[in-house]
Amino acid sequence: MRLYDRLFQDPDPEAQDDFIANLKPNSLEVLPHAQVEPSLAAAAPGARVQFERQGYFCVDPDSAAGKLVFNRTVTLKDDFAKSQAKA
Repeated sequence: MRLYDRLFQDPDPEAQDDFIANLKPNSLEVLPHAQVEPSLAAAAPGARVQFERQGYFCVDPDSAAGKLVFNRTVTLKDDFAKSQAKA
């Protein structure tokens, strides 16, 4: 699984002269040993799935038989964490 996050630390990367300095160093997290349901073994590249509490994913063309690669396309909104932070 490839978990993508925002690429830039600042919401407006062009606000600084050097946008490269604004890159977020950990914008990609790879989970090489993630496990999914056996029914996904036949998932074709481009297929879209939702993993509970994780988000929406798409099967990457880099996938091979027995070695699927899922890219997170959308995270799930976490209102509970935000409400706890305010409290």
